[in-house]
Amino acid sequence: MPSPRQTILASRHRALGSELSDWNDMDLAWEYAQDINDEHRAIRTTAGLFDVSGLKKVHLIGPDALAVVDHVVTRDLTEIPHGRSVYALILNQEGRFTDDCIVFNIGPNYVFFVHGSGTAMEQLQKSAKGKDVSILFDDDLHDISFQGPKSVGILDPHTPYDLPNLKYFHQVSTTLFGHPCMISRTGFSGERGYEIFVKAESAGAIWDNILEHGKDQGVMACSFNALDQNRVEAALLFYPFDINEEHSPWETGLGFAVSKKKKADYRGKAAAEDLIGKDKINVYGIVADCDTAVDADSELYQGNEKVGLVTQPALSPILKQSIALVRIDPSLTKPGVEIEVRGPSITCMATTHELPFYDPGKSKRSA
Repeated sequence: MPSPRQTILASRHRALGSELSDWNDMDLAWEYAQDINDEHRAIRTTAGLFDVSGLKKVHLIGPDALAVVDHVVTRDLTEIPHGRSVYALILNQEGRFTDDCIVFNIGPNYVFFVHGSGTAMEQLQKSAKGKDVSILFDDDLHDISFQGPKSVGILDPHTPYDLPNLKYFHQVSTTLFGHPCMISRTGFSGERGYEIFVKAESAGAIWDNILEHGKDQGVMACSFNALDQNRVEAALLFYPFDINEEHSPWETGLGFAVSKKKKADYRGKAAAEDLIGKDKINVYGIVADCDTAVDADSELYQGNEKVGLVTQPALSPILKQSIALVRIDPSLTKPGVEIEVRGPSITCMATTHELPFYDPGKSKRSA
């Protein structure tokens, strides 16, 4: 049965060999009929093109738009000027993770909000009660993500905006290959990259033009599975696999996305502050002593004591290592600790590793 949401790019994904599978109520390309490691290397060395339209896009319009979003997210939006965006968390009343998002301050009385598969829309609607704001879900707007070190050079000749000067977490309304769109300096790969928000009627043309103009440089259409490999290297967490309603911002390493000096109240604020220093787990990394990716949901042991769980593994063709994101006992979040990985098909030794595995200074994504 088809998913209730559909990407206009579905026929292009099928032409590349994808059978399409659901994420967030949209059929998307989890794999293509090509080597995933070629896709991975393209993202790291040239650029890769993704359809991430399964992310949910929401417009908030009205005098109370910014205040409504400010009550939902952990960031202080009064510090985010027009033309900028910010990554933020969405918590429940218990101060634990329930979704994440990027908030775009577009202009007066207008906030654009992009989130994943959690409860963001529900939280927005709760906070909007009695407020002067309209909340408009927009599935006509597609999200094309172009990630990699050569992305800027490929796109720049085809937009009137001076794209090399678009700063990290800034956005601009412009045209690309003659089609109206918003280009945002954001992504989910750990590389310099751009998200292109474009109406369905123009999404195919932009997709085709990027592949055509980038083919001589090795640009490829890339699958969700390739994005998974890259995000593990870059330690970019994915709800609900790595983080969920059991976890506080501090346990997940996402405390940076909580504005410590934010004066305004937001849902779960007091509860989250009370959880500081009370970690039951931490998100961390391991490097496994094997030549394949370990099993997702493998258990981690020291001797006979269970100390953690693998959330997302990957065999990195760039690092040439079997790596994984894990939830582990906080006492073990230091590099070089030996542990045993026990999964249904693979049991092996591993050592703990600081995050991120790739580009530990995080300089490439913000270059």
